Amino acid sequence: MTSTDRTPVRVGVFGLLGSGNLGNDGSLEALLGHLRAEHPEAVVDALCGGPEAVTSRYGIPATRLHWYRGEYRTASRAGSIAAKGLGKLVDAARTAVWVRRHDVVIVPGMGVLEATLPLRPWGFPYALFLLCAAGRLFGTRVALVSVGAAAIGSRPTRTLVRWSARLAAYRSYRDAPSREAMRAMGVDTGRDEVYPDLAFSLPTPPSGAPDGPPGPVCVGVMAFHGGNDDRARAEEIHRRYLDGTTRFVRALVEDGRQVRLLMGDDVDRPVVAAILDAVDSPLVTAASPASLADLMRETAAADTVVATRYHNLICALKVGTPTLALSYAAKSEALMARMGLGEYCHPAREVDAARLLEQFRALEKQSPELRRTLAERNLAARRELDQQFSALTAALFPAAGHTRARSDAHDRNRAHAHDRTHDHAPREAP
Repeated sequence: MTSTDRTPVRVGVFGLLGSGNLGNDGSLEALLGHLRAEHPEAVVDALCGGPEAVTSRYGIPATRLHWYRGEYRTASRAGSIAAKGLGKLVDAARTAVWVRRHDVVIVPGMGVLEATLPLRPWGFPYALFLLCAAGRLFGTRVALVSVGAAAIGSRPTRTLVRWSARLAAYRSYRDAPSREAMRAMGVDTGRDEVYPDLAFSLPTPPSGAPDGPPGPVCVGVMAFHGGNDDRARAEEIHRRYLDGTTRFVRALVEDGRQVRLLMGDDVDRPVVAAILDAVDSPLVTAASPASLADLMRETAAADTVVATRYHNLICALKVGTPTLALSYAAKSEALMARMGLGEYCHPAREVDAARLLEQFRALEKQSPELRRTLAERNLAARRELDQQFSALTAALFPAAGHTRARSDAHDRNRAHAHDRTHDHAPREAP
């Protein structure tokens, strides 16, 4: 049976996609690449934050995640509070209807099981719970694929996240601390696997020449105000982060280095503007990447990268550019350790420009060795993601997995017969 002979599988993708976060959209792009290559018969649509952007960019039908368009604005008037409350009831029905139309729903990557950035329980955690509960109710398989998780202090948020994970039919995590966090929250993770972030499966642009005079330094910035438990001192954390990052950029300029500021989300624009205004040098420019591919091209052209956002780090590491992380969560430190750069982390909450510059210079001295390490780790990440996609096929597309398994077995048998026939022929070393 060929893929075109099978009844098309109806696949939904879910998340804060098309909302201006390049990392989220990169995870979607990676998943769509897999589906189109391995399951071309699948009929795909999305329930997401920015349906117009998703349809325009990726060519799939998309539905708005929330009925109330002001979902992520603070409700202060009685009318907006009532509309937001009504929206929760409407979204329960809308989500159930959407889920019921599908055989499979996939949540591609993203930190959907964490609250490392400010998050209210009735926002995305509630939406994810509705999805997973509807999947269990209607028999639609819901998969959380290479997602991020972290310990959550807020009890309502923690409860919604825990039950979302329990109700999902398939779970995998992008790092070991994520799996451990879910285990600590009471989820049975005995069958859950850890794989690299989905973005590591995206095509890699060519990197710049590592030799020659010093090239630009990419500094990936973020509208960082701390995490969910830091709301009381969010502005203080932001001022400290911005001041330390600005001082670091100014020190690079004083050394005659070109600096390229990078964003990873639309909300980062004011941070870029503030640094440009404070440093005021022709050596400092800014990029407005529209995708992870754009980010990868920027980081590939750099000698060195210093970045905060998780997917800015991924883009730099994936193209093999030596990278220093301004870390705001365990996920950044786990990623850097996985890629062999664990010692090159600096706390985003306590940016010390002098210490950061010292770490940066140490990083640059080790650049040739680190580029070799990154090349090896990237090959390993790609192999692991191939295993992830095979596991996903087996869990969510059993007919396709059975067909492919039979085909693979047939190919192995043919190869084995060929080897027996040519037993005395010279063979290449493995």
